[in-house]
Amino acid sequence: MSIQPQQRIYICFFLFAVSMGAMLSRLPDLQESLRVDKSELGLTLIGAAIGALVSLTFSSPLIARFGARKTAFLTVLGTSALLALVPWAGSAPLVFAILFCEGLLAGALEINLNVEIDRVEARLGKGVMNRAHGFWSLGFFVTALVSAALRQAEVSVHMHLGLTFAFVLVVGTIAISGMQNAPVRQTAEHADAGHIALPTRGLLPLCAIGIAAFLVEGAGIDWSAIYMRDVFQSVPFIGGLGLTLFTFFMAVTRLFADPFVDRFGSRNVAFVLLLVSAAGLAAVWLAPHEYVALLGFALMGSGCSAVYPLAVSAAAQRRDRASHLNVAALAQMSFVVFFLAPPLLGFVAEHFGIRSSYLVCLPVIILALTCIRALSAQRKLAVA
Repeated sequence: MSIQPQQRIYICFFLFAVSMGAMLSRLPDLQESLRVDKSELGLTLIGAAIGALVSLTFSSPLIARFGARKTAFLTVLGTSALLALVPWAGSAPLVFAILFCEGLLAGALEINLNVEIDRVEARLGKGVMNRAHGFWSLGFFVTALVSAALRQAEVSVHMHLGLTFAFVLVVGTIAISGMQNAPVRQTAEHADAGHIALPTRGLLPLCAIGIAAFLVEGAGIDWSAIYMRDVFQSVPFIGGLGLTLFTFFMAVTRLFADPFVDRFGSRNVAFVLLLVSAAGLAAVWLAPHEYVALLGFALMGSGCSAVYPLAVSAAAQRRDRASHLNVAALAQMSFVVFFLAPPLLGFVAEHFGIRSSYLVCLPVIILALTCIRALSAQRKLAVA
């Protein structure tokens, strides 16, 4: 079976999303088995966030040394194995420790796959970054449907995550075994800027763009169902459509965005998508009817879809230091917002109303629009 280099990375993104999505879909069961309240569960889950931030800061030199194939084997299969262990832990502190280790691998996975897909783009001479991230979104969408069916069938969380790991082990081994390091871009000459991934001044505009995308994503994924329930008292089916539409349009836009980026340039595409995000946020903020809100969630999903991948491409192509470091620093800043957005937006919703939690996202979109010149007017796809 012939698998193209970019397709191997698509599969890795998909498998990682399937593993993480399977665990997240069983959080109610995990909470019950651990006998913790929502606050304690949140503190337990933050272990993954801490691990990811540590990895994003310090793992770049190791990834460069190991190469794409070894790193992919360790991170894709390792994260799935650790997540499959979570139901067997039996105590919140042990789950925290497991998730911390999973976060260490997840941060390295984020750096490795993004740098590798950027180099594959250069060799292909066409854009595939957004499509790769589209398979991440597709993985979450698919696993949400599968998980709902398995929960309805009363399949235990132990069996569910065990079967997920078995699937990832088989498919991942086939996909990763033939992976080879893509050649470094010709423009990748850089000064030695150290081994710790921290944002530089030149990277801050890209960080602002990535932060905007992740803030919209957090607002759509974490709060859509609660918004529909509290604002419109929607029945469960209609209330769940907000998340479904958000993830669906996010995945579809990512899967088909690359030809538009190749034709019109990263800057123009990101500008349009940020405007779409703003329109979606405004629709949710002002929605007089639940179907207007659902349209808003669809626009938010489509609008934030390709913005972060475009920022990743721009970070990987900077010449001030190694691409691993720039991608890691961008992901570090963006992931901080991704993990902090739910409690911050929850604070706004609690004190000013849940509609206001979508209003406060609009200034961040405006900030990102002012930084749009950090993206190239034309896609840089010189063959390495």
